[in-house]
Amino acid sequence: MAKAVPKGWRQARISDNQLNQSKELFGRLREHSRNIGAGQGLELKDFSCRFVIFEDASSDMIGTIEAALIKLNTPLWNTAVDGFGNHDPGSGRYEQAKSGWDVIHPGRAWAEKCNGAPAEESAVLARIKKHFKNIGRKP
Repeated sequence: MAKAVPKGWRQARISDNQLNQSKELFGRLREHSRNIGAGQGLELKDFSCRFVIFEDASSDMIGTIEAALIKLNTPLWNTAVDGFGNHDPGSGRYEQAKSGWDVIHPGRAWAEKCNGAPAEESAVLARIKKHFKNIGRKP
């Protein structure tokens, strides 16, 4: 799951410019496609996307609906493998560890700057295997 909310959304400072909301969604999808393209062993053609657009006052429901959809669908990247949607933490904040996503799909240049002790690849893969076992599907 990925939410693309208008700038200022968290502080309730939303403009009523719907064009900007469309740009947010497009930008978030483009960002995700770049993350997939940078990750080793991944092909963009193997991914799909479904989304719902909320406008005006209904956009207040985005966070709640996102949380409910994650709980209902238990997507791998939101439950067992952290980090797909992460952003570059920026200068001075590279002491954190690489995410599980970056451990199994290296390639994002900024993630290589992270100096913290990451999870072992075998541990990330074990979480993936357990995730699929728990939802009754094979990886």
